[in-house]
Amino acid sequence: MKRLFQVSAIVLAGFATFLIAIQSSQAEWLDGLRIDPAQSQQMLSFQQGITDADDLLSSACAVKPIPRPGRLRNLPAIQGAPPLTRFRQDSPSNSTFQPVEEVALAHPSNFGRRFTQDLSGRPVSNDPIIVLHETVGSGSSAINYFRMSHPRDNDQVSYHTLIRENGNIVYLVPPDRRAFGAGNSIFSGNKGNEAVKTNPTFPPSVNNFAYHISLATPPDGRGNGSRHSGYTRAQYQSLAWLVAKTGIPNDRITTHQLVDRSRQRRDPRSFNAQYFAQLLAAFPKTNDISMQCTLPAIAQEE
Repeated sequence: MKRLFQVSAIVLAGFATFLIAIQSSQAEWLDGLRIDPAQSQQMLSFQQGITDADDLLSSACAVKPIPRPGRLRNLPAIQGAPPLTRFRQDSPSNSTFQPVEEVALAHPSNFGRRFTQDLSGRPVSNDPIIVLHETVGSGSSAINYFRMSHPRDNDQVSYHTLIRENGNIVYLVPPDRRAFGAGNSIFSGNKGNEAVKTNPTFPPSVNNFAYHISLATPPDGRGNGSRHSGYTRAQYQSLAWLVAKTGIPNDRITTHQLVDRSRQRRDPRSFNAQYFAQLLAAFPKTNDISMQCTLPAIAQEE
């Protein structure tokens, strides 16, 4: 019961302005900004050829961020899908629940390496956290956007994992890599305020030590309303199963709303924290999903 109340107090319901590429005949949306469809086509033109996945998907850390003013991140696409083991291991379990799992790798321009030092060269060793989101647009439109090439820093965004309305878990970014899920963010826990600055242009964020999970928003929530009909039972079950596999303590599970310093994000809206806590307590915690990048670190990320 104590564990239930602990998670319920941490994971709050809210509303997202994190609008993810809602594609229509009129416009596309991203993070609350309207994007001209022609601009999206221009972004696609930057995508380069195919390369071996081993180079861009290694688990190696990077030492520290290297400022690259004005430089576009023109990374090549990756051929094929990496194996499921690149996203999680599989410990023996007494649970009979097994969600359907998919791999839809984000384009390499939309994620980076985890750093061992911040922009100023100070060592960083934050314990990992989980940040819960919702897509606001459809799950499929979010996945499609993440799989596009986005060379400009301002356009890059991703989650590690997305959970569809039917409960399917979609792995997008390997857990030991840095997804771009919460810019201008800070985690306030029992160790104080935590954030790491990795880009000279942007404020510090939790991305260097966060594992970002997003729930696909139901159709009646694809707009700026304060609430919607909520998430499916299958989504909650898959979310609890997934979170348990990270082994992350309950007091380091948070939401986009709670870490956002702009106070504009309130996702995930209509989130039933008590129900999630009940389901989470039923799954044993493991370390099947590890956020730890490997050493020796490379000099700089791609």
